[in-house]
Amino acid sequence: LGMEAKKMLPIGIENFERLILDGYYYVDKTLFIKELLDLKGSVNLFLRPRRFGKTLSLSMLRYFFEDTFDEGANARNKALFKDLNIMDAGEAYTCQMGAYPVVNLTLKSAKQENYETACYMLQISIAREFERHRGIVERGKERLSAKEYEQYVNIAEERAGEKEIRDSLRLFCQCMYKATGKNTVILIDEYDVPLENAYFRGFYREM
Repeated sequence: LGMEAKKMLPIGIENFERLILDGYYYVDKTLFIKELLDLKGSVNLFLRPRRFGKTLSLSMLRYFFEDTFDEGANARNKALFKDLNIMDAGEAYTCQMGAYPVVNLTLKSAKQENYETACYMLQISIAREFERHRGIVERGKERLSAKEYEQYVNIAEERAGEKEIRDSLRLFCQCMYKATGKNTVILIDEYDVPLENAYFRGFYREM
């Protein structure tokens, strides 16, 4: 084969957009999206060994389902799936593209030496997602109560306490639904890291 026919192997690449745009070798797993939609589960848990592509699969789900509320960004996300199997699955599936707000949360940063630092890192991770969607909330601000808006901004600006963080995903979904009329897709990666780390570090009960 000539050099032009060879593609790079995506070793360590966990971002679906980068994998597609940079032309890495990709085994098409997009029919996993169809499978999830057919199962109609409100909660799905993916159990696979390390290096089996769980993070990449979650990234794929984000780029498929997320409505960025920006026509240009939505078009770029849709273009990532050009010529992939999910595009031939039918309108019942492709109509779900760009249809929802998406929380894309990884908990691997909570692998810390004590409870306080682990909680802080969780706060930072959640705050990033709140800030990433801040524009949507600002545009739909009049449909939120003053308390909801204040709590949302406090979390986005990392001013929220532990109690607010505990309730943050429910608040996010509530605010997104009021602002957009759409339910939220929540993707959580490395969900077991905070508890596993806390167990070995001695603060499992608190975590």
